[in-house]
Amino acid sequence: MLTVRRYALAKGLVAVVAGLALSMMPVKLVAQDLNAPDKAAIVEKRVATILASMSVEQKVGQMIQPEIKFISPSEVKEYHIGSILNGGGSFPGERKNSAIQDWIDLADDYYNASVDLSNGGTGIPVIWGTDAVHGHNNVIGATLFPHNIGLGAANDPQLLRQIGEVTAKEVAATGIDWVFAPTVAVVKDLRWGRTYEGYSSDAALVKAYAGEIVRGIQGEPGQLGSDSSKVVATAKHWIGDGGTYRGMDQGNTILEFDQLLELHGQGYLSALDADVQSVMVSFNSWNGRKIHGHKELLTDVLKGQLGFDGLVVSDWDGVGQVEGCTTESCPLAINAGIDLIMVPKGWKNLISNTLAQVQSGVIPMARIDDAVTRILRIKVRAGLFDKGAPSTRALVGDSKILGSAEHRAIAREAVRKSLVLLKNKNQLLPLKGEQHILVTGDGADNIGKQNGGWTITWQGTENKNSDFPGATSIYTGLKQAVGSNGGSVELSADDSWVKKPDVAVVVFGEEPYAEGVGDVESLMYRDGYRADLDLLQSLKGKNIPVVAVFLTGRPLWVNAEINSSDAFVVAWLPGSEGVGIADVLVADKAGKPRFDFTGRLSFDWPNRELNAVNKNLEVRDNLLVRGQGLSYGDGEILAGKLSETPMLDVSKVARVIFNGSVKPPYKTFVGDSSNWQKLVEGHKSSSAFGDLTVTKVDGAVQEDSRLVEWKKGRESQFYWQSETSMDFSALLEEDASLVLAFTVNKHPQGPVTLRMDCGWPCSGGFDFTSRLRKIPEGQAVRMGVRLSCFENVGVNLSRVNSPFVLSSSDVFAITLSDALITSDISDKSTINCE
Repeated sequence: MLTVRRYALAKGLVAVVAGLALSMMPVKLVAQDLNAPDKAAIVEKRVATILASMSVEQKVGQMIQPEIKFISPSEVKEYHIGSILNGGGSFPGERKNSAIQDWIDLADDYYNASVDLSNGGTGIPVIWGTDAVHGHNNVIGATLFPHNIGLGAANDPQLLRQIGEVTAKEVAATGIDWVFAPTVAVVKDLRWGRTYEGYSSDAALVKAYAGEIVRGIQGEPGQLGSDSSKVVATAKHWIGDGGTYRGMDQGNTILEFDQLLELHGQGYLSALDADVQSVMVSFNSWNGRKIHGHKELLTDVLKGQLGFDGLVVSDWDGVGQVEGCTTESCPLAINAGIDLIMVPKGWKNLISNTLAQVQSGVIPMARIDDAVTRILRIKVRAGLFDKGAPSTRALVGDSKILGSAEHRAIAREAVRKSLVLLKNKNQLLPLKGEQHILVTGDGADNIGKQNGGWTITWQGTENKNSDFPGATSIYTGLKQAVGSNGGSVELSADDSWVKKPDVAVVVFGEEPYAEGVGDVESLMYRDGYRADLDLLQSLKGKNIPVVAVFLTGRPLWVNAEINSSDAFVVAWLPGSEGVGIADVLVADKAGKPRFDFTGRLSFDWPNRELNAVNKNLEVRDNLLVRGQGLSYGDGEILAGKLSETPMLDVSKVARVIFNGSVKPPYKTFVGDSSNWQKLVEGHKSSSAFGDLTVTKVDGAVQEDSRLVEWKKGRESQFYWQSETSMDFSALLEEDASLVLAFTVNKHPQGPVTLRMDCGWPCSGGFDFTSRLRKIPEGQAVRMGVRLSCFENVGVNLSRVNSPFVLSSSDVFAITLSDALITSDISDKSTINCE
């Protein structure tokens, strides 16, 4: 049996009521015991009364959480649904620019349907959950805070409480009652695509933060239902999500039980102490077993020994990963202790299957009753039975709340405190008022990039500055600050200028990503893509002092970029208030710092891109360690020129074009004779004449694949293209191939051409039709086409700008899930040129 008792005693981490001896009885945390006994008794009596009146169909309906794209308000009533959610990039009516009133109207529709007592309705209010992970990040105009990795660098628990308060207030203003935050992962391998969702690799800092942000979101224990500015919080993802092998998202965490809790359980202890009302289960496995089906961890430890009496919610279709389960049938997950099942699309079949499993005894009625009791308990505590429709509540609809000046000031403070200065040669910073500053780099005037993933859209991509009313880019902040001191700022797309600058500020970094899409094989910044480094070196070659501002969701191996800069500032993913960077970088009129650099690394900073001993392990050769960072006036901590020699042969590293999302420097285009270069944006896009459509679809995870469909008409093409040419000639020497993972949804009715371009009209391709017709419809395949084949038909592999072009003029449909240039593919899966 797993037990936390020895662990708790050894580490002194679980606060228990004074005088309560550790025994086989559940451990109750102090904060939970602060709830007045009479109030708790009233809640339990009310819950029991409601439960006793419910049919099994109504109970099972309460345990289901569909996504708003896949359920109507009338279906919420018909199936007695307990909860709904909007996933990342999901909006009322699928309108990205939905106004605050659109969110409220939809919340009203769902609420009114859920409490309708006619025709067997339960009258139980539905609870809406949303991923508000750095502010109310799905809603246009909201205040967006630095992602957690930046907040970790700030090392300010009280600031976290303020951020929780602001987030809750803005969420409440849209009529939503529940946020899926905070993430309390302790990240051990920086290659993980969710690294930026973690505060630190230090469990103690995560513990210090988790309780504070929960109190900010929910209030003090007992405050939740009586304060209209508070919503339900979620501690996630239970447990070990940040400790997977090789940092693989949804992977396997291999640890002894005591280590699992010691390293990855700290945030939950303080969150439970703050009376967090929900816990979300992690996608990962623990020692080979999916946690979504792990009764010992969910029921025996979390609910039993840690005394958690709130609800346990699954992650997006997570039950389908349990052995023997599908997303539409998983008694193992329910019996393991999951109370509310997040099943975005297949919820109707899940309901019918679960009902059958209850009737057959596979799922005990006692387990159903326990789950529904927990769901009802949270709804009563949150005041949902008494608040009325969302539109009638205090704060709801107040447009002055969303993105208010007061809220943005807190976000701006968070930006200032999150910045970490790694280098300041000759005290180049702060910038002085009389200087002329060149601001360049693709992140300089790009609010979407400075926000990263989980920003309006799930991946944080396809956003424009106009999608962020009230926000400021880094360039705008610098222009305001320098201009107010009598200096001037010039924005440039490259290393050119109108007036020679005294200093150049180059803002660059990672493109936005979320979850597994952000997983990387190494910590090398942009494998082999030198545009940012070339820009830094060009400016240095012109004797311009350079300040690098690095936008990133994780520490990366950027020795060359640091060497090519006079000052190097890690800005992480600062959110909507880019002006906060100028607060620290720009001096006052007297030339003194307005604010100092107080941010310190909450993760080690790597000196290599891979572990030199075992590439499967996290990097342990570090340039800087957690806690380091400079303030103004400090001496340098990076002595001399850093090694720029990679372990990997960059010229031979696999070049990923698409894997869950298109990878930099590539973008996705469609074209026809009306417009051969139309950028693909949004959930669904089409060519100018409409004969070709591209749709984001779910493959292994949410929206990680692209369904490309042709209808009979004009010639149309789908392709990935880079603004700069890429040199694949070294990969040709490795006998590399263009490797594609895809499914043929509908066989081509006419010719299909596969092509590679090297700056049109430099191009080469061949008929791909017969290959596609041989593949059974619906069968997933992985196929390679040798680079030598493209070279043989005229492609100059030293300057490829479009490595994949697919063209047709007749009916055809294909789902693309992966595209890269690599030699890692078997000969039997590779097409030869004969």
